[in-house]
Amino acid sequence: MVVGLVSRFGKLLLGYHRSNIKKYIGVHSGFAVSKNLELRCVALTWGEIYGLSKKMALSVKRSGFKPDIVVAISRGGVIPARIVCDVLGIMDLLSVKVDHWLQTGDHTEKAVIKYPLNADLTGKSVLVVDDIADTGSSLEVTRKHVLDLGARVVKTATMQTLSTSTFTPDYTGEHVSEWAWFIYPWNYYEDLGNLMLRLLRGHPQLRGDHKDMARWFRQYYGVRVSGKRLREAASMLNERGYIRWEGKSITLTPH
Repeated sequence: MVVGLVSRFGKLLLGYHRSNIKKYIGVHSGFAVSKNLELRCVALTWGEIYGLSKKMALSVKRSGFKPDIVVAISRGGVIPARIVCDVLGIMDLLSVKVDHWLQTGDHTEKAVIKYPLNADLTGKSVLVVDDIADTGSSLEVTRKHVLDLGARVVKTATMQTLSTSTFTPDYTGEHVSEWAWFIYPWNYYEDLGNLMLRLLRGHPQLRGDHKDMARWFRQYYGVRVSGKRLREAASMLNERGYIRWEGKSITLTPH
């Protein structure tokens, strides 16, 4: 019952619903999603996040692997890792900050550990958790880092694994065949803001307010976002000096 309430709450946040968790091209919230998108985006709800994280944890349990410690790849892996700890009854949760995806849809060539672990992992069995394996670079560099700290066994797990990943995690909540940029509940405003800036930079001829943005998000990204959430995201960008919002016109701030 609680999960159902969380799922419905998550859908309200973006005003978006995935009609099929296994297919990301098709009909969503009553409108057809074009295959000719600039950046295909898919939004997950809190309920879906919990379901995928629990499925990932149960696959670890079924395998017989019993980690002593869970290491979350920050930032995206923190919440899935905490759910894994809850399901598996693991008390020790550490995190390592890895830089790879600098902003929505753009990443560096290789993942780099920004803030390493400061722990003796000698003889420990460790499970490294992230939200998604996209290129696999973050998982690969973190796995090596944990081994260098003396871990006896290191296995990896993700909520989702894309077909584009060159690194295959030991456990995953689901495999995704069609590439998409996934918008998770913990970075709604970050992603919405970056996607808004991407639109304004790529299409300087666009003129409109948050309501027009909602239409452009469907057109260019294939995702339905409520005008309320876009208004909030635009207000944050305006406060931070990235855009100028005057009346019904949102434009980039000259730099």
